[in-house]
Amino acid sequence: MTIVITFGTYDLFHIGHLNIIKRAASLGDYLIVGISTDKLNFKKKNKNPIINQNDRKTIIESIKYVDETFFEESLEEKREYLLKYKADILVMGDDWKGKFDCFKDIVKVVYFERTKDISTTDLKKIIKEN
Repeated sequence: MTIVITFGTYDLFHIGHLNIIKRAASLGDYLIVGISTDKLNFKKKNKNPIINQNDRKTIIESIKYVDETFFEESLEEKREYLLKYKADILVMGDDWKGKFDCFKDIVKVVYFERTKDISTTDLKKIIKEN
């Protein structure tokens, strides 16, 4: 069985998120999704997500391509998450290209092209302007 793992915030869930999850699932037999906690997001971006972590997790769990979810609490523990969940493949969006190559010693690392013309940052700007 091939285990695929991916990580994200998934704030203001949109088609780009779904595309990455769907493509990640197509690479293996079992898809695990790590959802960044509110605390981790604040640490990374100095702001909280719009949607709280429990609601974001519920959204991700309801997607038919997703077999398991967990909260990602630390970027520094990425290697431990990969080992704990016995991942074979790590999938990330290409905005992270090269940043996770350090894990190629334990998993295959795949970067998928992001969906054009959609991002959470852009959605937040549109909402704010309207």
